[in-house]
Amino acid sequence: MTNLPPSAANLRGAVDLSSLVRPPAPAGGAPAGAASVPSLVVEGTDASFTGILDLSQTVPVIVELYAGSPSPTLVRLITEYAGKFVLATVDATTNPQLQQAFQVAAAPTVAAVIAGRPVALYEGDLPEAEVRQVLEQVLKLAAQNNVTGTVTPPEAEAAPAEPVEAPLPPHHQEAYDAIAAGDYDTAIAEYRTAIAQDPRDTLAVAGLAQVSLLARIGSTPAADIRAAAAAAPSDVDAQLAVADLDVSGGHLDDAFGRLLDLFPTLDQASKDRVRTRLLDYFEIAGTDDPRVMAARRRLTTLLY
Repeated sequence: MTNLPPSAANLRGAVDLSSLVRPPAPAGGAPAGAASVPSLVVEGTDASFTGILDLSQTVPVIVELYAGSPSPTLVRLITEYAGKFVLATVDATTNPQLQQAFQVAAAPTVAAVIAGRPVALYEGDLPEAEVRQVLEQVLKLAAQNNVTGTVTPPEAEAAPAEPVEAPLPPHHQEAYDAIAAGDYDTAIAEYRTAIAQDPRDTLAVAGLAQVSLLARIGSTPAADIRAAAAAAPSDVDAQLAVADLDVSGGHLDDAFGRLLDLFPTLDQASKDRVRTRLLDYFEIAGTDDPRVMAARRRLTTLLY
């Protein structure tokens, strides 16, 4: 299933690296260029992070703070981008300075550093297609800061060529490009056209659900959304909004539990709205996700 990143729309929320970051580069960022690195995937530590900040003047550095082991999805994708990124993997359990600086509340936590400046990306594990969309948004943000260089690891010359991916269907590609440009209305229209042409196009159904989620979230601060939901626990609109936020951050169980707990208290019209939203979430996560299967069973019980 082709998924779109629930958090790629804004890349909002810089973390505080004041204890580690030197004074920022002058406005406009560092000039584009090339650099040599031992590998596209490096280990980051409290002691070595200054070197990673230096590298972020040339290319955006993706930082994964993990507990256990690094994400194989991130490692694979960074390798595919062939020098446009470096991945710094950080064991959050043994690097307390970085854990505090990046405000790690859950592992993995993934962020970017661009020209010495940190940008929060997401928490938890995302499907590969969503991670790829986040990386595309990071490249755009890096270009705005004149960070457009490349890095070349020693093994690059011997690396086999990556297989060329099959092109997306036309309406899917138009939707993909519109999402990258932040034009969610156009993306929604393209997916709806694809579904009208082929109602069995499950990729378009999933894409429509996810870009609709992006459009609903918009730029409203997360704290405001959560405060409104806490203040009005029986308000359907407020609970749907915070459920959207939970799904966008990968917290599916929280979103499912919130709406399924609310469901029995609602009138029929509100139940229909909640059921429709849950079905969208099921498409976003994928029907084979065990969290989806459990939520679907509970929803069926509540319906009948």
